[in-house]
Amino acid sequence: MKAIYCNILVFLILSGAKSVNAQEVDDEREFDYSKDGEKGPTKWGQIKQEWGACSNGTMQSPIDLSSERVQIILKPEKKNYEAAHAIIKNRGHDVQIEWIGDGGWTSINGDDYRLRYAHWHSPSEHTVNGRSYDMELHLVHLNTNPDVENYKIAVVGVLYKIGRADQFISRLMTDISSMMDKKNATRDLGTIDPNDISTQSRRFFRYIGSLTIPPCTQGVIWTINRKVKTVSRDQVKLLRDAVHDHAEENARPLQERNSRDVELYLPLLNTNN
Repeated sequence: MKAIYCNILVFLILSGAKSVNAQEVDDEREFDYSKDGEKGPTKWGQIKQEWGACSNGTMQSPIDLSSERVQIILKPEKKNYEAAHAIIKNRGHDVQIEWIGDGGWTSINGDDYRLRYAHWHSPSEHTVNGRSYDMELHLVHLNTNPDVENYKIAVVGVLYKIGRADQFISRLMTDISSMMDKKNATRDLGTIDPNDISTQSRRFFRYIGSLTIPPCTQGVIWTINRKVKTVSRDQVKLLRDAVHDHAEENARPLQERNSRDVELYLPLLNTNN
């Protein structure tokens, strides 16, 4: 089986993919998460022509990550996150941290992807062996290599289950509370170190998918940490109550896997990695 990264190039060439510089839609009035509504996930691809991938894309996210159908890879992961100035924003459908410039990088197959954003979905969008979790964090990275015509997106996902409060979110609760029901409200966080999110995991899944909200751009490299963190019920509730969509959840339903390769990365044996 060829490495998944070769599939990225083949997919982008064959699909004629548009620039993944097209970022997620900020205006939640254009879409929502209602199961049967006119702006719900099953209708996203019909709302705008440029959102067509939401309906007809064959590499959509999220998916179920089954340990029974993966290729096991023994390979270390490299990253270098750095403390940087950041703001927090109420986007109406989620709460998002935005690093001014970037918050360092993660390396995938020798290419650097710069950390730009972090936001939360509840319940989790991805599932593992059919199990859903209480919340999922997305760390969104961009490949800004000037020699690459189209930016490529890499998203690191962190799963949470109800338990002890997450220390990083605890530091943000006052700022999140102050933005309650105020779309586009922002607060200056000062310097935020992405390493404090504690995303390090020695085991993770990787596959090629899409953004999970419109325009559902494909060609996104997904890395889902196998280690599950804990979060309190109050923290999950606050992140949902703060936005003004009044929805119980902001998670896109599972999409078809469509024979895509999913790789499970394990730490190299006989090393200190």
